[in-house]
Amino acid sequence: MPVYNEQATLQKVLDKVLAIEWQAEVEVEFVIVNDGSVDLTATILDAIDDKRVTVFHQPRNQGKGAAIRKAASLATGDHLIICDADEEYRPSEIPGLLQPILDGDAKIVYGTRTFGSHTSYSYWYVIGNRGVNLFTNVIFNAYVSDVETCYKLMPTELYRSLKITSNGFGMEAEITGKLLARGYRPYEVPISYKARTRAEGKKITAWDGVEALWILLKIRLREGSRRQPPVTLP
Repeated sequence: MPVYNEQATLQKVLDKVLAIEWQAEVEVEFVIVNDGSVDLTATILDAIDDKRVTVFHQPRNQGKGAAIRKAASLATGDHLIICDADEEYRPSEIPGLLQPILDGDAKIVYGTRTFGSHTSYSYWYVIGNRGVNLFTNVIFNAYVSDVETCYKLMPTELYRSLKITSNGFGMEAEITGKLLARGYRPYEVPISYKARTRAEGKKITAWDGVEALWILLKIRLREGSRRQPPVTLP
């Protein structure tokens, strides 16, 4: 979980994450990276009393991608999933994404968001999201419904092997682009979503969409597009 100045929602999200009811065979750890927050985020995180939780404080803000890169380096589990601290997603739905992996039906699972009038940030936000999806699917000859979703579940070693370099929100496009370039096709599960407003702290901008397109194009030109993944992960 990357966290940057989320004192307004952090405690509520933490309560929901720690209260998730997991499948009996699943052992869980929570790695939280405070990405140089200057509000009360650090105080809230330091007050957590749960042996499953590891907290790391970045000395300065470096971006979501950098925070996730650090979290992935600290993780000890077989699989990882990213969960933001802003209440746009429902942590209670994460076990549903894990089920296809437990059933042997998937190796990578994406939580696909549905947008409605009461859940979308704006018309142009939704159009931009669909534009990134369309561009991705055309250049990689694939079909992914939600490139930018936060909920991406995959083997930890596979994530590390992608060597994500984007420090900001571009990491979402970089993950998908590199997976598709290497022949991986995510298994998609519908999830709930409720976008917050600028006043509530939404940070992503139109520029992040443009950056995503550029990142995807660079990956396609550099790595090509395989039809099948390697025989073994990663």
